[in-house]
Amino acid sequence: MDITLALGGGGSKGNSHIGVLRRLEQEGFKIRAVAGTSFGGIVASFYALGYTPDEIEDAFSDFEQTSLYGKSPGDEPSFIGVAGGAKWIEGHIRDRTFDDTQIPCALTAVDLVSGSEVVLSEGLLMDSILATIALPGLFPAQRRGDYELADGGVLDPVPVALARALAPALPVFAVTLNAPIGETSHSLSLSSLNLIPEPIAERLSRLRYARAMDVALRSLDVMMRAVAEYRLTIDRPEAIIRPQVADIGTLAKVNVREIAKRGERAVDEILPELKGLFSWQKRAARALRFWE
Repeated sequence: MDITLALGGGGSKGNSHIGVLRRLEQEGFKIRAVAGTSFGGIVASFYALGYTPDEIEDAFSDFEQTSLYGKSPGDEPSFIGVAGGAKWIEGHIRDRTFDDTQIPCALTAVDLVSGSEVVLSEGLLMDSILATIALPGLFPAQRRGDYELADGGVLDPVPVALARALAPALPVFAVTLNAPIGETSHSLSLSSLNLIPEPIAERLSRLRYARAMDVALRSLDVMMRAVAEYRLTIDRPEAIIRPQVADIGTLAKVNVREIAKRGERAVDEILPELKGLFSWQKRAARALRFWE
């Protein structure tokens, strides 16, 4: 049962991708290509390089989440930066490129100059990861030539079309971490930054510009949730996997293993539907669409 995956963004919620990967493998699905946005881009990169779901879970669990934030010399302007996380990722990814991946892999970003989506599939993986996770205003944008790149989730929170382009003949399983509009969700906000020491967080909460940033981030989160549902409607993945992670703040400190289990449960909930996509009738229908 060969498939390609589109892993959506969602910050800390994205640890559920690990469980999705593990459960799909256990059920006999073969992931032949993977596309990712934001945190989904991190998981996609690790997996494409050959890390097993268990190895990804161990690595993410060992990371000291309180060291995630910070700024590096030369960073573009941003509210807090992600220097600690970048250093940790680089320790695992090192200088490997997309040519080093074991399966096709691509990430997405948005160019803040032109407003266009940018596909990242060449060069250093580390550079592309920093671009796809660059939440506007919160983490520094990444300059690449004429581009000023930020989080791909702004335009394409779940990169279904990109995943399909990587392996056109295969069904796309989309993993979305965004709660549909109308459902209560712990959104992207400074109030979810429980990785910051409490005294500092309290001082931040009293600053007018910090409260203004919080409103902007929550508005961005609502927009990205709406865009995600729209893109899923028009890009039409063969299956949508929805881990129940609405109660998790995008930037919250989490138990990685517990969140990964939610990904496993999300696969179990629709497993008959997923396997049903490989009946001879479904296979024939996909083959006809592919050759149209």
